[in-house]
Amino acid sequence: MEKFVDIAYLIAAVSFIYGLKMLSHPKTARNGNILASIGMLIAIVATVYLGTDLDFTMIAIAMAIGSIIGAFFAIRVEMTQMPQLVAMFNGFGGGASALVASAEFLKATQNLAPGTSPTLFLIISITLSVLVGTLTFTGSFIAFGKLQGLITTKPVTFPGQQILNGILALIMAVAAFMIPTYGINSFFVILGLSALLGILLVIPIGGADMPVVISLLNSYSGIAAAMTGFVLVQTNPSAGNALIICGSLVGASGMILTQIMCKGMNRSLPNVIFGAVGGDIETSEGEAKQVNIKSYSTEEAAMIFDAAEKIIIVPGYGLAVAQAQHAVREIADFLEKKGKKVYYAIHPVAGRMPGHMNVLLAEANIPYELLKDLDEINPEFEDCDVALVLGANDVVNPAARTDKGSPIYGMPILNVDKSQTVIINKRTMNTGFAGVQNELFGYDNSIMVFGDAKDMLVKLLSDLKEL
Repeated sequence: MEKFVDIAYLIAAVSFIYGLKMLSHPKTARNGNILASIGMLIAIVATVYLGTDLDFTMIAIAMAIGSIIGAFFAIRVEMTQMPQLVAMFNGFGGGASALVASAEFLKATQNLAPGTSPTLFLIISITLSVLVGTLTFTGSFIAFGKLQGLITTKPVTFPGQQILNGILALIMAVAAFMIPTYGINSFFVILGLSALLGILLVIPIGGADMPVVISLLNSYSGIAAAMTGFVLVQTNPSAGNALIICGSLVGASGMILTQIMCKGMNRSLPNVIFGAVGGDIETSEGEAKQVNIKSYSTEEAAMIFDAAEKIIIVPGYGLAVAQAQHAVREIADFLEKKGKKVYYAIHPVAGRMPGHMNVLLAEANIPYELLKDLDEINPEFEDCDVALVLGANDVVNPAARTDKGSPIYGMPILNVDKSQTVIINKRTMNTGFAGVQNELFGYDNSIMVFGDAKDMLVKLLSDLKEL
């Protein structure tokens, strides 16, 4: 029986690895996700039916509850709310790891002979699992609150904040060292301070950095799972090894994605975590710059499109909020039928989670080959007739190149300002996640078309058809 369990876990691990590889390209990503899901199903079946003597009734009840909740979210959650959902999933993953480690701690302490204490390896494994899992849980729900607007998206900071975090970490290390003496009391100290540390690590991070935070917390959830695997390996080696492999894959891929996101903003991870970008911002001149905007109607914008030959569409969070991906596809199809070239410029941190724009546009069946990343599309703007910016802000702000006092200075941006004409669609003149004004709006070659992205595009298409 044990050999069958080991084989099942091996198959599951291979499925995880190959499924992750397939996620590297949009055309194979869906099949990769399915393959990894099948691997997880194999691991669950092997654990429940072959590797343990768990109560199947309780498992069935838990599966039924989980399936109902999962189906509810899958049906009700819109694409614009996907970042919040991912944040919740990260939190639940970390919380599950912490719960398993807690159960193993209680079981280990109850089964110890009088006068003995848990092994050093078990103490370290449980402490790390509870620490990372619990801070991922609380931190993820703070991120959820920021994304949902329940908590301010501005950084929440106070004097001595990092010193306090260091003191909390030191206290937890001492509490772990004192587990053989104080047992469950030391464990509760670690649990409580881990939850507090998760909150303190996320509240000073502004809304502009939420894509990085999401991928970082995803990495944390994988690390917590791997640590829990080290806890389980002492009682169930096969299950522990499978969890170590799965958790390590999630942790490593999440960290790689985090580094890619940081590179996309030209910032280091410590700067994202401790930089508090998005708070009270001042320009290098010490006061807000005034921009003179030119507001156009969709009829006037349609005439500009009619005369253009090369068009680059820049999707942003405003497009996602309006659910305008299908409308923009209809505009692009109409323009292409008239012999015009249409491309899509995708910034690595556009939207509110990694890959947000890619997923959104794929939902509208926009061909993958038309989606161009920053390095590929930037040279195209110089001979572009019209750049259509739909709800994007910080990722097209020229201040990133020129204003050393700006919090986004040095961040690679889409060079839409080099186009012959820039048509910018926004509902209001509000700033983006970084909290800074976009000087692009006042450029001579920029015009604004205000309104909801979907409504504007529908009206624009109607006006184009009348020309």
